[in-house]
Amino acid sequence: MAKKPKKNQQSGGTPATVALTAAGVEFTIHSYDHDPSHPSYGEEAAEAMGVSPDRVFKTLVADVDGTLTVAVVPVAGTLDLKALASAVGGKKATMADPSLAERTTGYVRGGISPLGQRKQLPTVLDASAAAHATICVSAGRRGLEVELAPDDLTKLTEATLAPIGRA
Repeated sequence: MAKKPKKNQQSGGTPATVALTAAGVEFTIHSYDHDPSHPSYGEEAAEAMGVSPDRVFKTLVADVDGTLTVAVVPVAGTLDLKALASAVGGKKATMADPSLAERTTGYVRGGISPLGQRKQLPTVLDASAAAHATICVSAGRRGLEVELAPDDLTKLTEATLAPIGRA
């Protein structure tokens, strides 16, 4: 069950929430009890928060021509690897090895945030995010989401906005 959202508090003090606070960006934290048996981290977050899955975005790490790249797409869909490669001027994209993604970002699978990563990676945000006043992304821990304006996420991650998601 979701807890009451908190505005601009560093709930848990994850690198993502610390980065948002340091940047002076307005955000809301949503926390919920993570169920390890749930088949989808993103869908679980949407259900627990009572938010439409097209406003909750998952953070995926892919390898585009040898460069780790972050893709942020709605949990209601999937990542189009060809579109991701094209968005960053690459030829071929494959999903990154999960342990490499964890080591590089500093987060665990299911809790990878596009914000506050150990090493800033090229980032692409699905263009559908622009249709929403706010979207939710992982705050850096399973069971913890941050809600913020897509423009703020784009600026903080230096993301490219491109159609990389498929319904």
